[in-house]
Amino acid sequence: AGSKPSLIASVGFGAALVLCAVGLLAGLVTDVLLAALLVVFGLRLSKTKKFMPSGLMLVLTLLTLALRHLRL
Repeated sequence: AGSKPSLIASVGFGAALVLCAVGLLAGLVTDVLLAALLVVFGLRLSKTKKFMPSGLMLVLTLLTLALRHLRL
């Protein structure tokens, strides 16, 4: 939304997911982060009823979580 809390949260999630991708954080942490993102994007989608951008991010996060477990 362009607010400071939104920017801080997105940078925090992004940094944590980068650490997960390079293997510095455990697999369970990755699943928890992705689940939290599913909740956030789901709430935003239900609030706005608009697919873009929260609906797209919800689908991509769900796909990421599913593919992550197919590779294990």
